[in-house]
Amino acid sequence: MKTKTASKKGLYIGAGTGLVLFAIIGLLHGSFIGGVIGLNIAGSLFGLPVEPTVISRLIIGALMVLGIMVAGLVFVVGASLTGWVIGYAIDSSREAKVTGISAEGRSK
Repeated sequence: MKTKTASKKGLYIGAGTGLVLFAIIGLLHGSFIGGVIGLNIAGSLFGLPVEPTVISRLIIGALMVLGIMVAGLVFVVGASLTGWVIGYAIDSSREAKVTGISAEGRSK
């Protein structure tokens, strides 16, 4: 009998779900949050209002990309971990049924 197949399937399903959720939700919000953080940092370094110089644009652009990457990491890793945990629970319950172990102890 194959074991740990549900945890692998749960991991793959979770990763796919995380990628879809990131594309729908996380991409835009990650760039917004990273851009606002970049504006705050550029404003504190060069003064407000931020002038459109090359360095301030680089700071804002780099932090927008960093915000997108962090959002992708959170969505994909979080959904993958959730899928793996659900699959592991299914594998554990299947293994307990096969070996005859119940939640109260060994069956008689």
